[in-house]
Amino acid sequence: MTKALKVVAVSGSLQRPSRTLALVEHLVELIGDAVPVQSHLIELGEVGPRLAGALARSQLPPEIEAEIAAVESANLLVVASPVYRAAYSGLFKHFFDFVHHEALIDKPVLLAATGGSERHALVIDHQLRPLFSFFQARTLPIGVYGTDKDFTHYRISDDALRARAALAVERAIPLLNLRSTAGRHPELVA
Repeated sequence: MTKALKVVAVSGSLQRPSRTLALVEHLVELIGDAVPVQSHLIELGEVGPRLAGALARSQLPPEIEAEIAAVESANLLVVASPVYRAAYSGLFKHFFDFVHHEALIDKPVLLAATGGSERHALVIDHQLRPLFSFFQARTLPIGVYGTDKDFTHYRISDDALRARAALAVERAIPLLNLRSTAGRHPELVA
């Protein structure tokens, strides 16, 4: 019997409610429908005030250190940021600056982003994918991007966005390769 996959989701939005948060929660829910998960959500809007002044990991308060450790120990990351001036948010980058540079090697990462229009959709391939390539993480092939018009009252209302999210998760599940991951992470096997 397989234990739950430890999924850590990071929402880079600085506000609540948030379209980015809604997209992250939807992706985690879809993953949970496909495989057993134990999920943990990190909202940068909530942790940001305690994170922003730190310049070194040793300066992080214990609760933020615990969030960084959760990212490093996850079996799967779901990360999303709203687009600010053609890139992920500065606080999103600052958060990941504290993650150890070898902690995400071969870790699967599902990338997502939200923005005001379709013209920002390339943020996934031109900003997020290179960031996680630095970590030598295994970014999953399909990212999910949503625009403001895909949401109504901070809930996904567009069928095409739902379909993209479902396809991204459908294609991700086989790539998680739970059997080979279990060799490096015995906690996955009962």
